[in-house]
Amino acid sequence: MSEQTIALVTGANKGIGYEIAAGLGALGWSVGVGARDDQRRTAAVERLRAVGADAFGVPLDVTDDASATAAARLIEEQAGRLDVLVNNAGITGGMPQEPTRVDPATIRTVVETNVIGVIRVTNAMLPLLRRSASPRIVNMSSSVGSLTRQSGTDPEQTVGPVSAAYSPSKTFLNAVTLQYVRELSGTDILINACCPGYVATDLNDFHGVRTPEQGAAIAVRLATLPDDGPTGRFFEDAGEVPW
Repeated sequence: MSEQTIALVTGANKGIGYEIAAGLGALGWSVGVGARDDQRRTAAVERLRAVGADAFGVPLDVTDDASATAAARLIEEQAGRLDVLVNNAGITGGMPQEPTRVDPATIRTVVETNVIGVIRVTNAMLPLLRRSASPRIVNMSSSVGSLTRQSGTDPEQTVGPVSAAYSPSKTFLNAVTLQYVRELSGTDILINACCPGYVATDLNDFHGVRTPEQGAAIAVRLATLPDDGPTGRFFEDAGEVPW
């Protein structure tokens, strides 16, 4: 097996995911660009290779069991193991999402991608992560999933619109992250959640105030944690986020 660090970033064909892949690629890592759209995935791989990154495409629809299984098989054939998994793929489900008006189908769709998709991909990749000397899992969450902040009175903390699908899906993801930490305690796998901040992407019609590269920085940091680094925590650039 290669001594080069192998990473997979889901939803890596654009936005924050692409910049995470670029950041890891700049470290000399081999980075799998996980994306379901063939053309966008190929274009992203070509862009990364053009700047010197060792990138390869990984066809991956996080809502599909067979796709996750096939992605794990491809990475096994490509590298024999996986060192870092960044679960970045996510959707908002569209706005508005006031709980008194939201369509329950919207909630199901968002949870399928933002939560069940993370479980599906993580479980598919775990056998490969167990082969790594320093395995890392990074789950891209959001501070809008913090119950502490959402229940606070400080308007600077309770950011984001009222949302019955997207925000709770990130709270759900945070809870799932901690359950993985509990089950995998005693292993070498470090698992953390992070918030990229209010980034200008197509998820918010580019209304954010941070660049995708800025949003990717915290995920890159957690992907490169030393062996004695934290696990089971929730971070943003400024430090730890309260659950």
